[in-house]
Amino acid sequence: MAALDTGAADAMSDAYKGMSSDNIKGLVLGLSSSFFIGASFIVKKKGLKKAGASGVRAGVGGYSYLFEPLWWVGMITMIVGEIANFAAYAFAPAILVTPLGALSIIISAVLAHFILREKLHIFGILGCALCVVGSTTIVLHAPQEREIESVKEVWDLASEPAFLFYAALVIAVVLILIFQYIPQYGQTHILFYIGVCSLVGSLSVMSVKALGIALKLTLSGTNQLIYPQTWTFAMVVTICVLTQMNYLNKALDTFNTAVVSPIYYVMFTSFTILASVIMFKDWDRQNPTQIVTELCGFVTILSGTFLLHKTKDIADGSMSMAVRLPKHADEEDGYVQEGIPLRRQESLRTS
Repeated sequence: MAALDTGAADAMSDAYKGMSSDNIKGLVLGLSSSFFIGASFIVKKKGLKKAGASGVRAGVGGYSYLFEPLWWVGMITMIVGEIANFAAYAFAPAILVTPLGALSIIISAVLAHFILREKLHIFGILGCALCVVGSTTIVLHAPQEREIESVKEVWDLASEPAFLFYAALVIAVVLILIFQYIPQYGQTHILFYIGVCSLVGSLSVMSVKALGIALKLTLSGTNQLIYPQTWTFAMVVTICVLTQMNYLNKALDTFNTAVVSPIYYVMFTSFTILASVIMFKDWDRQNPTQIVTELCGFVTILSGTFLLHKTKDIADGSMSMAVRLPKHADEEDGYVQEGIPLRRQESLRTS
């Protein structure tokens, strides 16, 4: 009996032996990334509002924001955050790094409260706390990073039937959303813009992780730049990131930041974890207790983001006004919150 108890204790000790040095590096980089990305949402939104005053809004297909310096400040801030995020994926598994994005929601919500006057309700604060608790739970029980010695190994994982089926399904759904649903419903249903960003984002993260591993191995002395697989992953990253940026700009310009951020986080994280489990088989290296604990942490984060979302509904007066309709007028700066000048609305009414 004592031997059995000792064996059980040893098994538990092995299951919770702590974070590896690579996981800690990934954690620090992931936290830094969340700060920069959370702040970038607010700066970019300010830039989009300013650009909409004198040009065609991003939400209706305009690109006047490209000439707005404030938008570029936000874009540079986001790039810094994404670089940190990129590096984090090279050291830690996606199931650890991706949920840390919940912290960017907190930063975005708090800054939106003070800078954009998007009120953060008391339950929103509770939602932020739940996001922190859920993220901490996942961090403490995340799997160790898979040992990979060549980008060819990653390519082999990406070429397995299960992931190829997932990638083909994602591409098909994205094309249907872009060409069939977004032209009709993009301005009134937030899930179409965010759906494209999230689905494409799950593929971009897998490619970013592959590229990050290739660069890490190259810097450590094993050149991976000679393999065509490295450049293929780089091309996929470029296409996916440009697509995400385009549709995220449309979502930010059309809908409230405090609504866009949590919905984008929930969908993006869900699809990314699913893609990582399929491609890198993260859960194969964990016991059922760890997997269930991670799922509980993820559900806790989802609960926090749901509270943030519902809090915004309370502040705006109704769910339909917060999610389905254009944002309310902000007469102080001459805008509706989605960036349409009030005088333009008045002219439309009289015509």
